[in-house]
Amino acid sequence: MTALSDASLTALPAHVARPRYDRSAIVPGIVHLGVGAFHRAHQATYVDDCLAAGETGWGIIGASLRSTDTRDAMAPQDCLYTLAVRSGQGEDLRVVGSMLSLLVAPEDPARLVDALCLPSVRIITLTVTEKAYMRNAAGGLDFNHSDIVWDLANHDQPKTIYGFLVEAILRRQAAGMPPFTVLSCDNLPANGETLRRLLLEFAKARGAGLAAHIDRSIAFPSSMVDRIVPATTDADRARVSAALGVTDSWPVLTEPFCQWVIEDRFPAGRPAWERFGATMVEDVRPFEDMKLRLLNGSHSAIAYLGLLSGHETVADAFGAPAIRRFVQGLWNEAIPTLPAGLDTQTYTGRLTARYDNPALQHRTAQIANDGSQKLPQRIVATATEQVRRNAPVDHLTLVIAAWIAACDARGRTPDAGQFSDPLDAGLATIFAVSQSAAATVTQVFDLAGFASGQAERTELQNAVIAHLETIRAAGIGAAITTVSGE
Repeated sequence: MTALSDASLTALPAHVARPRYDRSAIVPGIVHLGVGAFHRAHQATYVDDCLAAGETGWGIIGASLRSTDTRDAMAPQDCLYTLAVRSGQGEDLRVVGSMLSLLVAPEDPARLVDALCLPSVRIITLTVTEKAYMRNAAGGLDFNHSDIVWDLANHDQPKTIYGFLVEAILRRQAAGMPPFTVLSCDNLPANGETLRRLLLEFAKARGAGLAAHIDRSIAFPSSMVDRIVPATTDADRARVSAALGVTDSWPVLTEPFCQWVIEDRFPAGRPAWERFGATMVEDVRPFEDMKLRLLNGSHSAIAYLGLLSGHETVADAFGAPAIRRFVQGLWNEAIPTLPAGLDTQTYTGRLTARYDNPALQHRTAQIANDGSQKLPQRIVATATEQVRRNAPVDHLTLVIAAWIAACDARGRTPDAGQFSDPLDAGLATIFAVSQSAAATVTQVFDLAGFASGQAERTELQNAVIAHLETIRAAGIGAAITTVSGE
């Protein structure tokens, strides 16, 4: 079949939505770092709506910091792609045109720096995942990371988000250009403030008074994003292409639900995202806490409990009565740690409906990736607060034990290699030795920095040890039964 492209848009079936604007008239106003499925299912669709409403100055230049896959698939398609919104009622298709070009940073770092310095660019957005923030166990910037070492020595050939941002900020300042706004869309607590703090650490190491300029001139609003985006399969590509009548090499699948909460601090201007469902607020933290602890926390629970129970998808795992009851118990432990005034009952009701959506086929192994980076925000912080309150942590700590057990099991089951973690090398060393649950948990806590330096660590560790002993002796089903009281 013919490839999806600007030229083939007019040949699409009538039921397929498509860009309602002249793409050749769009000016780039946003550079996005970390182009992946989530960005294309989320932020890029909000921008697409704004472009269709006549805000032509907000086209997106996308940049991958690692792989060429997205660029190789989308460049021949004029950077067009299909968003397939799936539910129990069927699938709605929409071609999104907000991405104007795609860069691959490792191939040509200078080209990305040039894009960041375009006068029309006023916002830099990021979805680079937790590990790209390169934090050490104490939460600061990891100056021992080889890419950070490289960027501090090779200013014009950066590899990290810090190297690219600082070099662009420095050049824009030297050229007398107005600063851009940096908007993190990653699942990190206070993601804007976290990025600002780490970038200032890097800038201080660069010297030249750049940190003071960043502190004074650059805005880092925090945001909270939410939409389930499963990995695209070959079957998805074939199905979507058949429905289009043209070939789309990389469509994106998602659910109907979509949420974006953003702190409204954009000195250089922004699109009117609120016209299309975004919520502009003064402080994103209450929304962020609810999402991290209720959605992301339960997602991790479903992933690790599901993998250990033999469930390949979220819908399958959540459909198991024991896991469904467990998630409700997890929410009961997490909700007391949230700020007052949030409608948690409505929120968890929506989560239940989303997890029950069989059309998404959201793989538990996909969610399980990078647990050592995700669990501190999703589970460990909540559990620590519960210990301080002298409140239950049985469900929270079982999630940590299930992660440890799932990581250990990868080398002994057919699921080996289904998910990965930045700490895999260290974890493999721990698991290579047959030892007690107490020794394993202590070493994993040390490696991952869970509750490091906090008085609550001992109680958390002891609870995780007890759960891991149960999992090893009787299996994950017995562990779930123990905490659920069934």
